[in-house]
Amino acid sequence: MNCQQYSDNTQQYLICFYEILNQMIADMTNASLSCSLSSDFINQMIPHHRAAIHMSRNLLMYTTNIPLQNIAQNIIKEQTQSIRNMQDIQNCCLSLHNSQDQINSYFNKYNSITWTMFESMQNAPTNNDINISFMNEMIPHHEGAVRLSKNALEHCICPQLIPILEAIITSQEKGISEMKKQLSELKSC
Repeated sequence: MNCQQYSDNTQQYLICFYEILNQMIADMTNASLSCSLSSDFINQMIPHHRAAIHMSRNLLMYTTNIPLQNIAQNIIKEQTQSIRNMQDIQNCCLSLHNSQDQINSYFNKYNSITWTMFESMQNAPTNNDINISFMNEMIPHHEGAVRLSKNALEHCICPQLIPILEAIITSQEKGISEMKKQLSELKSC
């Protein structure tokens, strides 16, 4: 980050964003793993959701864009509930074990998805329009969650986790669509 090209507000926003992103990467990478893909998914998705919540709160400190405020508040509300839902079923899901072949198949795709997401977020275009920077950062974050959820659904997982994954896919695909629309409108101004 070349601080000379950014306003003080943008610098503070970006410093916080990269701290949150680096914490998310560390927490997802170092999450406790087991013989249960369902439990592993939960252990890795909770820090992913927490990062989105913190990134949205960071945006709300700076933005005056009402549609984007609504998007950020929705992220906070939906992902806070999703974390609670995953925590509620975690012990039950831990009892469903997967074979080593299933685990290998899951994590081969998981690693590709997360690497792409981390790279896209770390290299997201930034400028002095914090609204645009946020969407450039959050769209690949949401796309990662959708792909991670679809990957989990391809495997034998805890039945209680399935509706949570479906809700993640639905809400985050909607969020991606809303952010792409807002991004297009902001860039055309």
